[in-house]
This record gives sequence, structure tokens and C-alpha cells, in this order.
Amino acid sequence: MSRKKGPRSDGPRPRRSFTPAQKLDLLTRYEQAVEIGDGGGFLRREGLYSSLMSEWRRARDAGLLTGKAAGESVGRPSVEQAEIARLTRELEVTRAKLSRTQTALEIMGKAHALLEEISKSAPEVPDAFRRGRS
Repeated sequence: MSRKKGPRSDGPRPRRSFTPAQKLDLLTRYEQAVEIGDGGGFLRREGLYSSLMSEWRRARDAGLLTGKAAGESVGRPSVEQAEIARLTRELEVTRAKLSRTQTALEIMGKAHALLEEISKSAPEVPDAFRRGRS
């Protein structure tokens, strides 16, 4: 009787572990893949889960991954570190929105000035042709 070979027929695999540098590298590559719409594909190719990316992002934002040697324990962010990371992300989002709003206001100001200039240089329209008057 021959037995089919399955993906885990050779027994359980050892649990993978990643150094802080590897986590930062994988997280950066994942975020780049997400920007081009291939986040799920990246996770499948690397055999990772989105929950790991969330956990590593929190650790990175709390400053727990930088400056750590390979094999050194990273741990979880403290309540204060997590709050600082959350507020930092919120500040980045708010700054991006502010920048977009300022750009939009500049464009609207230029468009308004252009329309004013056009209306000043346009020939006078007789009353009979104005909207709402007959």
C-alpha cells in the first residue's frame, strides 16, 4: 500500500524565528507590496500572516526593533510605547491630510483668481442673454 505524500508528511516543521533586522526588512517589503496592491501575494510567498505584520508594525513604531542584536528579545510594547506609536501614526495621517488640504486650497485660490481675470476681460453680456432674465 503506497501512501500519498502530503505537505507535512515528513513531520512538523520547526517554528521559524526572525531577527529584529529580518522583521524590519520583511515589514518594509510588505508595506511596499501593499502600496502596489500585492500585500496578500507577498504574505503567501513568504509564508507569513497579516497578524504578524500588525504585531511587527506596532513593535517598530514603538521603537522596539531598532538597535536590537540578533537573538535579543524584542518583547511587546508597554502601554506608553503603544500610545506613543498610535499618536505618532495619527500625527502622520493628520499631516498628510493637512498637506492635501493646503494644496487644494492653493489650487482653488488660483482657479478663483483666473476666473476673476477672465470675467474682467470678457465682453459685457447684454441683459437679454443673462441667466434668469428674459
